[in-house]
Amino acid sequence: MATTTLLLATGDQVEVDATVDEVVKALEDAARSSPGTLARLMQSETGEPLAVNATQVVTVRADDG
Repeated sequence: MATTTLLLATGDQVEVDATVDEVVKALEDAARSSPGTLARLMQSETGEPLAVNATQVVTVRADDG
């Protein structure tokens, strides 16, 4: 499965199981929804669900592999 890394405004990096296009769509959908809506993704390392505030994402980068 493709993985993508998000750089957050806090400086934290999060790797998720999704393509860049899937992550961007989830972030765009959350940003267009009502205030406070989070983008729901899946962490690569743990397989745990992850909810991200789209306004806190600085960059989205495809991982090599």
